[in-house]
Amino acid sequence: MHKILRKSRFALAAVALIAGIFAGSAGIATAGEIKVNLSGDQEVPPVKTGASGSGTITVDDDKSVKGKITTSDIKATGVHIHEGASGKTGSDIITLKKTGDNEWSVPPGAKLTDAQYDAFKAGGLYINVHSDINKAGEIRGQLKR
Repeated sequence: MHKILRKSRFALAAVALIAGIFAGSAGIATAGEIKVNLSGDQEVPPVKTGASGSGTITVDDDKSVKGKITTSDIKATGVHIHEGASGKTGSDIITLKKTGDNEWSVPPGAKLTDAQYDAFKAGGLYINVHSDINKAGEIRGQLKR
């Protein structure tokens, strides 16, 4: 009887372990939530500024994009997600909408192309906040997983 009980406990523990592994691996995806911090020193070329920003961007496996950025000490004239590796500039691909004081959100329905999604997975997208003083961008944050 004790042998059967031990085998049952072992089998139950093995099933729980395997289930935990699968549950954990389900959370590991090629996409996901990215926390981003924006600063002038990430700009190309770097910008001396007291402005900053932070937020969360989510890229799902279907290439849809969601999220928002909050800025401080900047009068932003526009916020975009751009395609470009760290240290490089690139064209904007998604324009965020002003949704509050110092808050900018990805518009509903925003989606990456296959090439943009590949760039995202390789760390080749960034967020750029523009101002009247720095039209090309005052603060920037690379979307890194």
